Amino acid sequence: MIRVLLADDQSLVRAGFRALLDAQPDIEVAAEAADGEEAVRRVRELRPDVVLMDIRMPALDGLAATRRVTGDPDLGDVKVVMLTTFELDEYVFEAIRSGASGFLVKDTEPDELLRAVRAVVAGDALLSPGVTRRLIAEFAARSKEPAAADALARLTEREREVMALVGIGLSNEEIARRLVVSPLTAKTHVSRTMVKLGARDRAQLVVLAYESGLVRPGWLG
Repeated sequence: MIRVLLADDQSLVRAGFRALLDAQPDIEVAAEAADGEEAVRRVRELRPDVVLMDIRMPALDGLAATRRVTGDPDLGDVKVVMLTTFELDEYVFEAIRSGASGFLVKDTEPDELLRAVRAVVAGDALLSPGVTRRLIAEFAARSKEPAAADALARLTEREREVMALVGIGLSNEEIARRLVVSPLTAKTHVSRTMVKLGARDRAQLVVLAYESGLVRPGWLG
């Protein structure tokens, strides 16, 4: 059972998400929160699998709340998905750097929301491929000069290749086709790369691909 915490200051939004999620046989809403402070408190109490976190909330905004959750070693298994009104909200980029696993627009289709929750738990963020590519393109345009690539030295040549493909927004299935391997093999390479680099999830692996210089703006395929 996938346990979800809903954090949004609009009760109507929470009610809509709860009705959709609770209707699924494999998902349940563990709790709700109306502000960031309450969200962090409930996450620490309940250890949900996924937090759907609104960016703009009173008391403590979703970005600050996400930093508290992802920065707590005891909450390493909790995945945070940001909720936003706009697909390329400027705060989303900082959220990804802070450890969020991805983001969803609030008017996303119900099926996409359900798929996203399941995908994040499976480690397959950043969610929708189309939105992923737009996010990556915008992140690349805003990114600083590449940092030293020392961290890449611990990767094998194949792992660097896989990391670069993750960096341009390819899914495990697309990586498998590109490298002519099975999807399971591709997923294994991605998982090993995340472990070696200490990446919380696939979203952070994308950030690291750009920050290390392994992938550069304009390489989107």
